[in-house]
Amino acid sequence: MSSDFEGFEQDFAVLTAEITSKIARVPRLPPDEKKQMVANVEKQLEEAKELLEQMDLEVREIPPQSRGMYSNRMRSYKQEMGKLETDFKRSRIAYSDEVRNELLGDDGNSSESQRAHLLDNTERLERSSRRLEAGYQIAVETEQIGQEMLENLSHDREKIQRARERLRETDANLGKSSRVLTGMLRRIIQNRVLVVVLAVILVITILMAITFSFRRH
Repeated sequence: MSSDFEGFEQDFAVLTAEITSKIARVPRLPPDEKKQMVANVEKQLEEAKELLEQMDLEVREIPPQSRGMYSNRMRSYKQEMGKLETDFKRSRIAYSDEVRNELLGDDGNSSESQRAHLLDNTERLERSSRRLEAGYQIAVETEQIGQEMLENLSHDREKIQRARERLRETDANLGKSSRVLTGMLRRIIQNRVLVVVLAVILVITILMAITFSFRRH
């Protein structure tokens, strides 16, 4: 399950980086290209929301004792999604202002607004790059933790297998010991019976000898 989550996570990181880059490019594009770019960003934002929903479903399937780390990452991604939507709304507002200024012929204000938006979008792009690097680092750390867990499980499985083998050997030895003890007990009982029989025969012999002795006298 964690592999599916990490796959969605990587797709989300790549997609949000593309969205951030396109939002930053909107103010610099001609009107026709701006309109097409805005539509493209809207589509990708919907795709990002779908990825978040898939990731949220995957997190719900994780056992409660292991869910904390993934829940924290989901909160971070949802905050990032909200920030992207806010930036996109601002970009659309700026885009509408630029179109209006072009229609009114206010070139000076438009240029100043473009420069301001370019600075803002550059900062957003840098923040997105840092978030992408942080997400990649988290993915690497998660992969390392997963490998360590697999190694520990493999060691535990080997220990369990060795314990089972020792238990089988102990059972076999106990079976042999039980058979030896049973044979010894049988021989002891046979010896005791033989001793009793010999004792009876000896007593009978003695009695017969005494009887014959009296008869002679």
